[in-house]
Amino acid sequence: MSNRQVDYVEYVAKIAQRGVSIYDSVDPDLWIPTPDLEALLNDELVGMSLHGLPNRTRSKVVKQAICRALGYPMPRSFKKTRPRFPEQLFDVYIQKSNNLQIWNEEISPTRRYVLIRVSPADIISRVKVATGDTLALLDKTGTLTQKYQARLVTGQETTELVVSEDTDSLRALLGKHGHLARFNNSPIDNPTAETLLPIRVVFERLKSLVGQVFADVGYDQERNRGAELHRLVCQKLGYDEYQDAGTFPDIRH
Repeated sequence: MSNRQVDYVEYVAKIAQRGVSIYDSVDPDLWIPTPDLEALLNDELVGMSLHGLPNRTRSKVVKQAICRALGYPMPRSFKKTRPRFPEQLFDVYIQKSNNLQIWNEEISPTRRYVLIRVSPADIISRVKVATGDTLALLDKTGTLTQKYQARLVTGQETTELVVSEDTDSLRALLGKHGHLARFNNSPIDNPTAETLLPIRVVFERLKSLVGQVFADVGYDQERNRGAELHRLVCQKLGYDEYQDAGTFPDIRH
């Protein structure tokens, strides 16, 4: 056993003895230095299989494994705190690619980011612990990545036109033109008055998506699954081709 292994074994034993929670404030006496934290998590997590787990379950299972590895008691449920592990001041990201996205908040220079690499076979292959100031050097855009999530609660109806009328500014344009059934334009072109569809027409065209079946690209392939849905939406709206510029809005035209 190396000196470093001896060090982090002692950290774990002290944390377990104190019985502190991951949600407690930082205790300098229980702080695990970043190199030791990375070594410990590599020893404990590498080789762990996440095969067949949905994303939310996978995240919970990994957090539970981290609690066991560090000596913390398992919380009944994991709170949405910032960071997720306040007592050691780190967040956890499970990654199959090199594209790290930190949603809805700026990179914190004082926070630590536990990056867990997963192989194509869903096996944890590497753990890297980076500080916020290190990650900030890799952020070339300086743009805050935002994600809006809404929960839809449905009753008997499978479709609903939530807003039945367009804005006054749009209605002034929409009244001058007919509703084209097909477009020669690309879905990523800038919009024109001649081709804008009223919101009610958009609804009528898209509601036929309910019940539509498309290929299962994998339980953890949200981006590819989203692309398949995007493709179907383009078809239903009347575009001859699917294009995605990777920017917002998805269907600019």
